[in-house]
Amino acid sequence: MKTSLTSVASFVLVVAAAISSAACGGATPEPATPAAGATPQPAAPAPVGAAAPPSIASAPPALPAAAPPAAPKPPVDAGRVAALTGGKPDTTDNVVKVSFPRDDVKVDVDGWAKMPPFMGLTSWAAFAPGEKTGIEAMVMGDLVLFEDEVSPAMSAALDGGLEVTALHNHFFFDKPHVYFMHIGGEGSLDRLAGGVKAALDAQRSVRAKAARPASAFGAARPVGPSKIDGAKLDAVFGVRGQAKDGMYKAVMGRKTAAACGCTVGKAMGVNTWAAFGGTDDDAIVDGDFAVAEGELQGVLKALRGGGVHVVAIHSHMTKENPRILFLHYWGRGKASELAAVVKRALDLTAWDGKPDTA
Repeated sequence: MKTSLTSVASFVLVVAAAISSAACGGATPEPATPAAGATPQPAAPAPVGAAAPPSIASAPPALPAAAPPAAPKPPVDAGRVAALTGGKPDTTDNVVKVSFPRDDVKVDVDGWAKMPPFMGLTSWAAFAPGEKTGIEAMVMGDLVLFEDEVSPAMSAALDGGLEVTALHNHFFFDKPHVYFMHIGGEGSLDRLAGGVKAALDAQRSVRAKAARPASAFGAARPVGPSKIDGAKLDAVFGVRGQAKDGMYKAVMGRKTAAACGCTVGKAMGVNTWAAFGGTDDDAIVDGDFAVAEGELQGVLKALRGGGVHVVAIHSHMTKENPRILFLHYWGRGKASELAAVVKRALDLTAWDGKPDTA
């Protein structure tokens, strides 16, 4: 009996030493060997539901190497820009810019006699590398024009492959009145720079014929009492117009969503209109086109192609959807011919009640 108790005591001491070593962070001990004559004790079973010992986690997969940043495109050829536009190029931030001060006509603004071109009377065009596949360059610019130069310069720009994106004033009380025509486009450098040169040449051609800007589109002639045959113009536009004191007006609406989420249309000013005065053989037409951005260039070309002058291009709203631009126009000639030009341009837009021509 004494031997048996001694063996059990020895076994307990060995197990206690092993547990103490493991708790202190020592290495896992070798299994204890019972003292001679001791009866081996079976290991206690793991509790039901106990988690398996954790395995060593595998290392996360290596992330792919980041692609190197694309090298910036080189600027367009400044020498070609100079040769194509006739301007002296200046290259900044990958943009090649040519400028043309308007010092050929004295401009007085609000009492400042002969305001220097540095104060904003400078035409310019800036060229940058194109971003789309196959597009060599893009251009933006602003041309300083007097009233009799706008139509020739606009036609030349449109015919030369440029877009005309705005036309407005920058000053009040300027003599003579100065307007600013914004241009843009993308494509080959030869075509874009050639379009800029064509617009500038058209402007210069006007000044070569007359040093001072004109005060009318043509030979000034009075407009007598109005007597427009509205029924004939109704037939052209396909709508019933309004008549007043011998004049005629047709209004064609369209819709967009204003910033408030409200739908706005014809009664809220989102409309195209054409007003006629004078006589059927010698009429004046003026009005306003409401166009989506994608319709603008086609309408400009249709009006200019028919001899109608575009006198303003701008926005009337902000944050509307779809975005609507407005262009104002003026023409003189036979009422039926003017109406036909306006109608051709109108049919390039999505106006309410447009006949289905499909």
